[in-house]
Amino acid sequence: MTHIILELMNDKPGTNVHPIESSGRHISRNTGMEFRPELFGSIRINRSAIERRAATIGTRRTVKKKYQAAWLLRALTCIDLTTLAGDDTPGRVKRLCQKARHPVRHDLLRALQVEDLGITTAAVCVYHNFIATAVKELKGSGIPVAAVSTGFPAGQIPMALKLAQIRESVGAGAAEIDIVISRDKVLCGDWQGLYDEVREFREACGEAHLKTILATGELATLTNVAKASWVCMLAGADFIKTSTGKESVNATLPYSLVMVRAIRDYYALTGFRIGYKPAGGISTAKVALQYLILMKEELGIQWVKPHLFRFGASSLLGDIERQLEHYVTGSYSASYRHPNG
Repeated sequence: MTHIILELMNDKPGTNVHPIESSGRHISRNTGMEFRPELFGSIRINRSAIERRAATIGTRRTVKKKYQAAWLLRALTCIDLTTLAGDDTPGRVKRLCQKARHPVRHDLLRALQVEDLGITTAAVCVYHNFIATAVKELKGSGIPVAAVSTGFPAGQIPMALKLAQIRESVGAGAAEIDIVISRDKVLCGDWQGLYDEVREFREACGEAHLKTILATGELATLTNVAKASWVCMLAGADFIKTSTGKESVNATLPYSLVMVRAIRDYYALTGFRIGYKPAGGISTAKVALQYLILMKEELGIQWVKPHLFRFGASSLLGDIERQLEHYVTGSYSASYRHPNG
């Protein structure tokens, strides 16, 4: 079991010194490019073809038994463990941070022979007001704090306030900033305006990494999703992300397929690897495995690691731990025995 997990992970997730590095192999940060509409202006997405391809992801390939356990351990190391509720408290954030440090019960890790791998989640994602609490609770763990910004989730505030929010969050200790784009710029075809906006967000982030949330469920067409992905990458985004988790439609495999193919084409053009983060509605281990299969098939094993792939999730970890317990014991436990925090 251990050698399978080591082969898949090829690193110790808990020892990452930076969210965009893995085992000392630095991933060159996306510098962006000048605005070049000819690179994306002629894109047209065939929805039927995308949906047919997406429908095969969970059926053509499956992983079972020890291989499934190994993939699930990889999945939990890619989770941005998240709490973004109006009734968040310091106590809830502290508990979430402890769960991020120790995402799986020690007896299960021992049974899987992986207790020495230092397995943690990829990050903890919170609102600005809880950054300091999370930074303090995660000190020494190597787990970065991510913060949502720019008027999350709607983004309907003045640009000056969006930039101020980013700078405040970076100053408070956030290593990653999840921003929301102005959806109206996409819907009106103002690609130059979207580029300029994201470029300013990137500059405000400084050394913190920029994850751009497209809110795919509000962009009307898959073609718009593809073009918005390109514009954000051209402007210097380190990650592109599907959703805030607050929309009526969040991450789906068709949206994801369009976005990861944009990442693939951008990498072919520039040599920069852009990360991908599906968020919203991913709550079961079965669905998480489908996303890992998608990433491996479309982008390769390099993209199935936390420096290039994240799940935005709050409840996914509980189900992964439950599935790991089933692998170890042969029995399913009640879901309430696996709290997130």
